[in-house]
Amino acid sequence: MRFYADLHIHSHFSRATSKNLDLEHLYLWAQYKGIHVVGTGDCVHPGWMKELEEKLEPAEEGFFKLKDKFAKSMDAQVPPACRANVRFVLTVEISNIYKRLDKVRKVHNLIWFPSFEAAKKVQDKLEAIGNIKSDGRPILGLDSRDLLEITVEANKDNIFVPAHIWTPWFSALGSMGGFDRMEDCFADLTCHVFAVETGLSSDPLMNWRLKQLDPFILVSNSDAHSPPKLGREANIFNTEFSYRGILNALKDPKDKGLVGTLEFFPEEGKYHYDGHRVCQTRLHPKETMAHKGLCPVCGKPVTVGVMARVEALADRPEGEKSPRWRPYTSLVPLPELIAEAKDVGPSSKQVQETLMNMLAKLGSEFHILMDAPVDTIKRSAGDIVAEGIARMRQGKVTIVAGYDGEFGTIKIFSDKERQRIDRQLALF
Repeated sequence: MRFYADLHIHSHFSRATSKNLDLEHLYLWAQYKGIHVVGTGDCVHPGWMKELEEKLEPAEEGFFKLKDKFAKSMDAQVPPACRANVRFVLTVEISNIYKRLDKVRKVHNLIWFPSFEAAKKVQDKLEAIGNIKSDGRPILGLDSRDLLEITVEANKDNIFVPAHIWTPWFSALGSMGGFDRMEDCFADLTCHVFAVETGLSSDPLMNWRLKQLDPFILVSNSDAHSPPKLGREANIFNTEFSYRGILNALKDPKDKGLVGTLEFFPEEGKYHYDGHRVCQTRLHPKETMAHKGLCPVCGKPVTVGVMARVEALADRPEGEKSPRWRPYTSLVPLPELIAEAKDVGPSSKQVQETLMNMLAKLGSEFHILMDAPVDTIKRSAGDIVAEGIARMRQGKVTIVAGYDGEFGTIKIFSDKERQRIDRQLALF
């Protein structure tokens, strides 16, 4: 079975997240997006674990579904064109902060569980180590290697995935708190890691440049902090519709069940370029070198982004593929495309009305972005939106790259084009 999965998100128990980040709204937005399997996030948090046990029930092996009495509260908001079954997988992200090889390391890691029993075994271990109640993504003074050991010993089918491996501050290979090699991070247990997450600021093409990543399959997820951010990145599976199907697709190099990923354009990620946000200084890595790593405004060190970090560790030319490569498709979220076409903000009422109208008439966001005929989109949303989607499919986008925590800015239409379009519409 072919299905989309987004397996790195958070709950309303995590800091800086939406109050609506509950199971009901995840169920709703997964259908809007076209996602069939969603990670729960935060499942070792006692409060969220209690909510999960209350609202979920077993479905296919290792999958859970929202109980009918909770799903019904949202069903009326799902257009018939978007309705689909939604399943949940128990997942959590752990923030590991510790000292290794004479340096403080800050690494985020994901764990996916096949059952509540498996999740509770890890929960009990972590609760004995640190505070797992203050944040849905617990911050622990625990070595990543030791977290991996706990994960493997708790259940052989637990899946351990280093999160957004290039993020400067919190990742296995990040420029600020990471390592130069995955083996330095996970030591003798590296063989138990069989997948890594690319993160929003890199794409598979960039990751293929490192031979050290050849043993791992690349996965992509949204890291959503609100339901509308689901599916910014996702995985495409064509395998048995179960946790076991996902496990085999990631773990077995001969299994082709992971058929591809959906990606941000990496320039849109908030750590693609180098820079210093306080001074509003965005730097291409060559400019960083010219300024000797210092902000040209204030003279302080800049945050070295993903593009530069990949280049520093790369040992393969761009374009050459790794042994476990999979095809990928780069997308711009539909609200951003609508906003760019209409020259308004993505959160504006105009964008939201157009978005919901398109979902009702055309189907899910993934279908609209990748498969809906352009002429059909024109009839639903107008010529400009349709043209914007057509250009995105062709990769004809201009992005002012993100840096030091600031997302990049998408441009599809030049000012001259917009003026021409506006004149044509006025005449019409």
